[in-house]
Amino acid sequence: MTSATRLAYTAALFLAVMLISTEPAKLQHGENTGGPTVVGLDHIPIIVADLDVAAERYRQLGFTLKLGRPHENGIRNQHVKFRDGTEIELITAHEARDALTTEYCRHLAAGDGPVFVALYAPEISALARLLDVMEKAYHRTETLLSFPEMDGLRYIFFGLRNRSPTDRPEHFSHPNAAEKLMAVWLASDDFGAERMLLTTLGVSCTEQEVRVPETLRAMVAELPEAEVFFLPGSRQLVPGRCIIGATIRTRDLDALRRILMRSEWDVSPTVQTKDGKSIFLSPDITHGIWLEFREQ
Repeated sequence: MTSATRLAYTAALFLAVMLISTEPAKLQHGENTGGPTVVGLDHIPIIVADLDVAAERYRQLGFTLKLGRPHENGIRNQHVKFRDGTEIELITAHEARDALTTEYCRHLAAGDGPVFVALYAPEISALARLLDVMEKAYHRTETLLSFPEMDGLRYIFFGLRNRSPTDRPEHFSHPNAAEKLMAVWLASDDFGAERMLLTTLGVSCTEQEVRVPETLRAMVAELPEAEVFFLPGSRQLVPGRCIIGATIRTRDLDALRRILMRSEWDVSPTVQTKDGKSIFLSPDITHGIWLEFREQ
């Protein structure tokens, strides 16, 4: 991004912030209500070559999975759902039938792992107005907003959280005591566009100490219900993929420990952090993503 382009972009962001901050708080479900534009995480899709194998692994890790609906383009998925509407989605596509399945197949050639992250924007229309002021292109449906394929922010999209009438209490009951997604870890050498976008959406970023799983200092975006860690590009698991990890809140870390003790995996010991205590599962166990289970 050139200096002139960055200056123009920053000016547009400032104008967008001013616009959204002065709108009347009057509408709900797609209109501005005076609250934050982005509240937390929505879901993290993890693309996998073999959905059945990945689903069985996540069951072995103590998750309850809900079978996904059939997709006309051949996509298959299963969901790890939490009561607050956040989720981990295991997803696969074996044939390039449209733009999305073509993108999935291309990513799968490099291996399993997360390539997208959805943030929770309860007021999609307010978000769209901000992007209009910024003159930033996007695609929008009733429940999702995403960026065009060639946009560097393509891997980030926004949703309303997937609460389905077919959800049952047992879908939220995980033997490992997992309760919600509370952080996503990103890795890149340049987060200028991401931080500008989140700042425009009212999210503050500060440098903090994080465990990932080693201790380091990194910029952290503080959403009302979640955090986004900005880590060095050297932490990428697959070159070009920004999403490398996620933090899951658990009410009982010992429940996970008992499950892991029955497995053959080499699992790290419980780690005490400033936020509580955590167990970290490596990407070779979880199909390409660091998973931190944190008991606060």
